[in-house]
Amino acid sequence: MDTGRNESGETCEGKVRRFYPDPQIGLTKDQVVEHVRAHAVNKKVDSSTSTVKEIIRSNVCTYFNLIFLVLGILLIAAGSFRDLTFLPVIIANTCIGIAQEIQAKKVLDDLNILNAPSCTVIRDGEEKTIKAEHLVLDDIAVFSAGNQIPADAVILSGEVAVNEAMITGESDEVQKKVRDRLLSGSFVVSGNCRAQLEKVGEDSYISRLTLQATKTKNGEQSEMIRSLNRLVMAAGILIIPIGLTLFIQQFVLAEADFGTSVSSMVAAVIGMIPEGLYLLASVALAVSAMRLAKQKVLLHDMKCIETLARVDVLCVDKTGTITVPEMEVSGFVPVRDGEQFVNDKICDFVTNMTVDNATMEALGRYFTNDTGRKAKKVISFSSAYKYSAVEFADEKLVLGAPEFVLGNFVSLYSNIIEQYTKNGYRVLVFGRYKGTLDGGAINERVEPIAFIYLSNAIRKGAVETFSYFAENGVDIKVISGDNPGTVSEIAKKAGINNAEKYIDASTLEGQADINSAVKEYTVFGRVTPVQKRMFVKALKEAGRTVAMTGDGVNDVLALKDADCSIAMASGSEAACQVAQLVLLDSDFSRMPSVVAEGRRVVNNIQRSATLYLVKNIFSMLLAIFSMILMLNYPLEPSQVSLISMFTIGIPSFVLALEPNKEKIKGHFMHNVLIKALPAGLTDFLVVSGLVVFCREFNVDAECVSTSCTILVAIVGFMILYEIAKPMIRMHIILLVGVILGWLFCMLFISPLFAITSISKQCAMLMVVFALITEPALRYLTKLSEWLKQRLNL
Repeated sequence: MDTGRNESGETCEGKVRRFYPDPQIGLTKDQVVEHVRAHAVNKKVDSSTSTVKEIIRSNVCTYFNLIFLVLGILLIAAGSFRDLTFLPVIIANTCIGIAQEIQAKKVLDDLNILNAPSCTVIRDGEEKTIKAEHLVLDDIAVFSAGNQIPADAVILSGEVAVNEAMITGESDEVQKKVRDRLLSGSFVVSGNCRAQLEKVGEDSYISRLTLQATKTKNGEQSEMIRSLNRLVMAAGILIIPIGLTLFIQQFVLAEADFGTSVSSMVAAVIGMIPEGLYLLASVALAVSAMRLAKQKVLLHDMKCIETLARVDVLCVDKTGTITVPEMEVSGFVPVRDGEQFVNDKICDFVTNMTVDNATMEALGRYFTNDTGRKAKKVISFSSAYKYSAVEFADEKLVLGAPEFVLGNFVSLYSNIIEQYTKNGYRVLVFGRYKGTLDGGAINERVEPIAFIYLSNAIRKGAVETFSYFAENGVDIKVISGDNPGTVSEIAKKAGINNAEKYIDASTLEGQADINSAVKEYTVFGRVTPVQKRMFVKALKEAGRTVAMTGDGVNDVLALKDADCSIAMASGSEAACQVAQLVLLDSDFSRMPSVVAEGRRVVNNIQRSATLYLVKNIFSMLLAIFSMILMLNYPLEPSQVSLISMFTIGIPSFVLALEPNKEKIKGHFMHNVLIKALPAGLTDFLVVSGLVVFCREFNVDAECVSTSCTILVAIVGFMILYEIAKPMIRMHIILLVGVILGWLFCMLFISPLFAITSISKQCAMLMVVFALITEPALRYLTKLSEWLKQRLNL
């Protein structure tokens, strides 16, 4: 090649002049400098995650934190320091949110698919070893066994066998010759070559994979989190106009002093904000993460616990999930020759092959007789052509997948092959070849000598695990690179429903074909890594909630696209870092316990959210009622905090951490509203009624405030009783404990919560409305249940 030949091309920074140097000379110093100035350098791409500063800003500078800051400043200005009791919860919630996001960022930032610190290059005719990030476009790199390819390249001279697990999903060797392309991230297993770097920096395959793998999936949240967000958003829209109206009404129209006006407004506003609900969800998820860690399950994203509990389709691979990774030879069937003769032939083949994949390891353990016969040439396994070969002085032997090795003649031996594939065995054909062995496709007929059948044992607990998912309405999709018939039989043995419905994925030509296939079939064989991602996309577009298991670098992007991603710790580091959940002992039978943990979190937070929503509904209705009738808001912020502490805060945290394995039913927000609405309306009816009557009888405002606190607390304890059913010993202790705690605060530290003694007249009115609470709550609950059935919620 001519060193001076130039051509214009494209890089990430725009147009750059290309060089095509002689492989023996490489780039000149001036050419290297020119590429450096054009930014055509193999610079390591930064993670696409948010910075720590951005994470802190996004958690601190929120709409509600601004609202709480303004409320805090107003209360301080008004001298109402006792009404600042809501602030610790807000601060704790913000800190937990920051800590969780920084931890997630650290996991993704540690993603390191490329581990090539240095590379040998030819520059100005000399070999030099430089750092991988100092490589430039068009550099001539020298690769040998053990090297990882740091940038995409094309071979100019020499020949190598590479491991392209991240592209093919298989750890088998692929032979590369002159003009073949080497993708960054793959490893050289044997041989040596000189290659010209074609894509460097962010243009290389490994950089694009890293950027996509570390990209945060903004906007994709679990149903529970989405529901909480909608609840908070609704409150956020309402609190500004309601708060301003209440303040103007008190300060301007009612001519109340500034402190009283601010206090009333703040009490109404904080009552409408579920300030502790996010903190509750965060703590419950964190406790679940710790519980699962004890079971050797690592969570990178705590929200995936809920997602997994709601999953309705689970995509799994055959090897490592259904079966153990280790393969073993179960036997072989000679075609014509005697068994001992065939055994020796296979031994000749195996002893000359490099043990570079699970298949060869299994063959090496079974065929152990070394005859001492030496091969002239060895062709390592080709992922593209599905065979490996050995050439001796007098014959050429090949071993591989029957449909690839036998070609059009495979039908002649279909009876033998199907006899074993239908029983879950993987079948290989071993035969003689008279054509030229060059690592390419077999283009002449192979004469079969024997068929070797191998198997992977079904994982312990696999049948019970898949049975559990079937009972809970989760469909299983088996996605494998192996023969679909073989995978189908193994899936049947594992107890997977509809395992007889299988298809060869190599016959699926595009996304449209895959979209149709995922609705009809359960088992997919001969699946490529690109298709895995397409399967996930098709299922999600069909409205399914998708979980996927994976263990290779080639699974990374499909794992990122799934609603819930699960990796085996025995797999690649990249898959483990990208997955939301990692099974540290690679035991798939752990999955039911993870699902159970998700159910515990969702069901318990659903119960606890009901308590918060009661307060929100009541506060909003009472605020609107006060505005319409031009009344003072009857409660103070400290009283709202007192009620929240004993009827919501403490009970919700206890209930949220309880065991609960009930199947998740219905939608989160519907379930919460159905239970919260009757109690919220009961609170509003009795408190608004008490306020109106007390106004007519000219009862002192402080008496009204204390009476309203008692009434709201009574309804709160009643709904807590309903939510906590069945009343087991722990629930009885909880209910009695919060009532006693509330009474202690009311009697012994009453000034802190603006609790005063009440007049006889006010006490009588309060007793009347307290008696109304039970039938009001009972009949409103029945009405709510009736509406639920009518609307089919």
